[in-house]
Amino acid sequence: MCRKTAWQQALQSGEYAGSALDLKDGFIHFSTAEQVERTAALHLSGISGLVLLKVPARSVADDLKWEHSRDGALFPHLYRPLRCEEAVEVTELEVDADGCHVFFGLV
Repeated sequence: MCRKTAWQQALQSGEYAGSALDLKDGFIHFSTAEQVERTAALHLSGISGLVLLKVPARSVADDLKWEHSRDGALFPHLYRPLRCEEAVEVTELEVDADGCHVFFGLV
């Protein structure tokens, strides 16, 4: 997930370098389909203007590391900018009245 405006800027350059947190940590934080809803609820609740990027792990496998994070679970971290063409789907995320992102039918 990222801000729609950041993705639009990435489309101009061909690469998404990540959020401020990603840049600070040195990698782009990814989540699996099973992890993404909780990640959004914990870190992005109520934030509108986000897009969900679907990136097949095999397309970034050489630079993807699975590392322990929340609750000891393994999370995918991309150690390079994401090339825009590696995102096979980009979907705007809706936010419901409670500030939760709506993932129904997306993951």
